[in-house]
Amino acid sequence: MIPEIETQSIAEIQEFQVEKLKTLLIYLQKNSKYYQNVFKQHSFDITSINTLSDLTKIPVTTKDDLQLHNNDFLCVPKNKIVDYVTTSGTLGKPVTFALTDDDLNRLAYNEAISFACSGIGENDIVQLMTTMDRRFMAGLAYFLGIRKLGASIIRVGAGVPEMQWDSILKFKPTYLIAVPSFLLKLIAYAEANNIDYNASSIKGVICIGESLRNNDFSFNLLANKITSKWQIELFSTYASTEMSTAFTECSQQQGGHHHPELIIVEILDDNDRPVREGAYGELTITTLGVEAMPLLRFKTGDIVKAHTSPCDCGRNSLRLSPVIGRKKQMVKYKGTTLYPPALYDLLNDFDEIENYIIEISHNAIGTDEILIKISTKVNSQEFLHQIKDHCRAKLRVLPNIEIHDIEEINKLKFPKMSRKPVLFIDKR
Repeated sequence: MIPEIETQSIAEIQEFQVEKLKTLLIYLQKNSKYYQNVFKQHSFDITSINTLSDLTKIPVTTKDDLQLHNNDFLCVPKNKIVDYVTTSGTLGKPVTFALTDDDLNRLAYNEAISFACSGIGENDIVQLMTTMDRRFMAGLAYFLGIRKLGASIIRVGAGVPEMQWDSILKFKPTYLIAVPSFLLKLIAYAEANNIDYNASSIKGVICIGESLRNNDFSFNLLANKITSKWQIELFSTYASTEMSTAFTECSQQQGGHHHPELIIVEILDDNDRPVREGAYGELTITTLGVEAMPLLRFKTGDIVKAHTSPCDCGRNSLRLSPVIGRKKQMVKYKGTTLYPPALYDLLNDFDEIENYIIEISHNAIGTDEILIKISTKVNSQEFLHQIKDHCRAKLRVLPNIEIHDIEEINKLKFPKMSRKPVLFIDKR
């Protein structure tokens, strides 16, 4: 199930996207109050766009723009809206997105081809371990995609290892959709209850919300910890509410595949210009085929790089690297630039750490300070020294580390209104 456009040449893909872009610009000029104002303020003529490189003539759209002018992005009357979702608000105030019936069909198509990219077919059974309620787009998207693909789905929801295993043993799913760190809890429960997880029906997991890979696509510590015990395939997928599109790994596991029929990708520097080939920059997207709230040159805040060589799976569309961090979450600590995933990877290396949270603040002179709060089964100074030595070796700097009660960490990590765990608290 590889869309034909994804196997065509780079030139053909670009030509295809230019025509889609021209259609989008006409649609925005006619229907979007926000982009009508942008075009007017910048005296922008939509007929001046004839190549993808011409996109740089158009101002970028930021998360602040979405927050300040949320309703102005709506391009359809309210009676055409069939579903409302909100972003998680990780980097600020949550934003509402409306979807029409056609938008839900697009979402289903996106997930169907993304799951097929990872090898899921109509004969598979997929267990969904994430919520479908609380205005959460991802859970709904996964359900719609599996349904369109023709596979079977088991909607168990998040958490509760006992319930997950009961479902696995009863219905024998072949794939899971789960947060990878939760797989460690499934393994621990299985070991404590004499369940042979390697004899289960599970072949693979579509992993969401956490990184699996280093920059060279090798497994990171979390993924190695999982697969050292449970011999299953792990596939990364990256998506966001704003782009209604996923970048999912194929069997080659060399980056998340771009679907050019759904989205235009740019990788931009701090001056909103394209980075040189192979360099890291901020992922900036233009949605194609979205009816209710399309976005033009939207800066996601995620730092990635593009891989443009053809993939051995037969697709010629670009692939995205693992996200190395979010631009607003970059930390400058004692002369070293860090992103939270580097800290997560380090802490996941210790089985003795039950839970953790990272707090970033400014000190009296205005520079960044890092405080890592952990709960641990081994509450000793010797263990604390081990962690500190590991930090020096891996990060070349030593953040402040404190041991706290697990209930205190859980209160910070699982705030009442949050749909997903909070690992990083920015107090700057």
